[in-house]
Amino acid sequence: MASSNKLNVVVAGASGETGSSIMKALLAEPAQFHVIALARPESASKPAYQEMSSSGATVKTADFRNVDALAEQLVGADVVISCILPIQLAESETLIDAAHRAGVGRFLPSFWGPVMPPRGIMAVRDIREDLLDRCKRLYLPYTVVDVGMWYQVCLPEPYAPPPPIADVFIGDGNTPTAIIDKEDIGPYVVRIITDPRTLNRSVFAYGEVTTQSTVLAEVEAATGKEVPRNSLSIPDLKALIAELQGSVARNPTDVGLTLELAMSQYRYSRYVRGDNTPDHAQYLGYLDGKTLYPDLNCKSLRGFIREVVSGERDHRVYVGRDPVADATQHST
Repeated sequence: MASSNKLNVVVAGASGETGSSIMKALLAEPAQFHVIALARPESASKPAYQEMSSSGATVKTADFRNVDALAEQLVGADVVISCILPIQLAESETLIDAAHRAGVGRFLPSFWGPVMPPRGIMAVRDIREDLLDRCKRLYLPYTVVDVGMWYQVCLPEPYAPPPPIADVFIGDGNTPTAIIDKEDIGPYVVRIITDPRTLNRSVFAYGEVTTQSTVLAEVEAATGKEVPRNSLSIPDLKALIAELQGSVARNPTDVGLTLELAMSQYRYSRYVRGDNTPDHAQYLGYLDGKTLYPDLNCKSLRGFIREVVSGERDHRVYVGRDPVADATQHST
C-alpha cells in the first residue's frame, strides 16, 4: 500500500457495473485516494482493468478463496469496498474475514440495491444481511450503502436491458420508489467513505423518488410516442415468485434461476410492498444521502431520459457481459 496522506481504497469487483462507477469517481480524485483494484488472475489482463491502470489505479491479482493471502494484500487498507455479487458467498465471506485480519478501517459490504426490511422479503437480501452480521460478529467497521434501482434498468422498450434485468410494469404503476443514475453511485461513495458520520451506519444514496407510470410518461414526452406497458398483475407476480422459489429449491446451483427470482422479488418489494422509499429507509435506521450531502447534484430522471432518447447517452448495462456468467465467475 502507498504510504501518504491519501486514503488507501481497495475495490473488489471493480470491473462490474457498480464497481466501475465507484472506480471512476475514486480515480477522479488522485490527491485524495490511492486506489487498488483486486482482480482474479484470469481477469487482470482484460481491457477494463488495463483502463483502470492507465487511469492511475493499482491492479493486483487476488485469490478470493485464500483468506491468508488476501489478508496480506489488504494490510494498510483504509477502506475496502465489495462489489462482489452476494451470491458469490464463499468469496464474500473470505473478503470480510481477510479485511478483519488486516485491520481494515472501514468495509463496505456488497449491498448497492433497494431498501427493504432485513429479512424475509428477498432471498438475496437475506444473504446480504448474513454478510453484514458476519462483519458485526468480527466488530469490523462497516458502512452499508443502498442506492435504490438504477435509471438504466427502469426504462421501457426499446431502451430496456435484456430479461431478466429489464423492468416489468407491475399493477397500476403508481407505487413510489427511489432510483438513481448508476454513474452517480461513485460520487456518493467518495463522500461516504470520507465521512465519519457514516461509520457503522447504513446510508440511502438515491437520485430521486418516482413511479413506473412517471418513467413511462417521461419516455413518451421525450419520444412523442406511446410506450406499450410490459405489464404483470400483482397476483401473477406472486405466482411467478412462488414458482421460481420452487425451481430454485430444486436447482440451488442454477444461477440463472436465482437471478430471475431475485429480480422478481425486487419488483415485489419495490412495486407491491413499496419498501424502497426514503421514509422507510429512515424507519430502518438509514442516513439519507440527500440530507448528508445536499450539494451533491444527481442526474435527474428527466434529464437522463432525454439524453438517452437523443442518443447523447449510452445507457446500456452489461454490454458484452452475461450477468449469470458474472455471478459464477469465482465458482469452482
